[in-house]
Amino acid sequence: MGRWLCETHPVAKSLFDQASEILGYDLGKLCAEGPESQLNETAYSQPALFVVGIAAAAVMREQAPERIAVVKAAAGLSLGEYTAVCFSGGLEFADGVRLVQRRGQAMQAAADAVQSGMASVLGLDLDKVKQVCDDCRHDGEVLQPANLLCPGNIAVSGHLTAIERLVPAAEAAGAMKVIPLSVAGAFHTSLMQPAVEALRAALEEIPIHDTQIPVYSNVDARPHQSASEIRDLLSRQVVGSVRWEDSVRQMLEDGIDGFEEVGTGRVLRGTLKRINRKLPSDGFGDG
Repeated sequence: MGRWLCETHPVAKSLFDQASEILGYDLGKLCAEGPESQLNETAYSQPALFVVGIAAAAVMREQAPERIAVVKAAAGLSLGEYTAVCFSGGLEFADGVRLVQRRGQAMQAAADAVQSGMASVLGLDLDKVKQVCDDCRHDGEVLQPANLLCPGNIAVSGHLTAIERLVPAAEAAGAMKVIPLSVAGAFHTSLMQPAVEALRAALEEIPIHDTQIPVYSNVDARPHQSASEIRDLLSRQVVGSVRWEDSVRQMLEDGIDGFEEVGTGRVLRGTLKRINRKLPSDGFGDG
């Protein structure tokens, strides 16, 4: 990911070069050439996703400033919330790179400490997913909804043993499909608690500013601009469920009537269509 941005736009290449100097490795090469196994490690994937998103926004600002000028608010899913905060003026780019590097390292360490993971459950509502999680959780294990993406698409996180039970149980409960995810661990659960203190320390060290536009938080699905509120919410986000569907519905209620997905992929546009099929959405980046 990011190859097209780096090869065709100097502003994007400059951001990748700056990030590489901070990170201590060639981020552009890793994104373009892999190895995929390394890029999938959260310690590397988080800086990569952050830089690709900011680079795409910088290119969009050059090529289509009129689309940037009308942006009323920003939001991002999990790591993407850091990109949203940076885009909105709450983080300087270099500070953002340092922060997401430390977030990724802290979450990788927490994931390495216990055998855990995530799976996407398709075709069940939240109450049924919660019930299946309750049924499959044994002997103090963690298993819970983590990413509440859109109707019929919920990612669960927890111990691998519990997830192994969840796959057939969710299918028996009526799920269309259960897909294990290629992630390092059980993000957005209490298993990430060891990462919270390290992240909180990083958030205290790195300057965060009031944002120029509201940023909708994964934690409470509400808009925020205060630096102190954003700092607190970003630390809580690691162990809290990602309320993406609620965030989108709140944005619609607040009068936002169109969306731009900036960065790599089309996942967020897909969730938007499941929330409101008529909702205008577009993308700028790799997908």
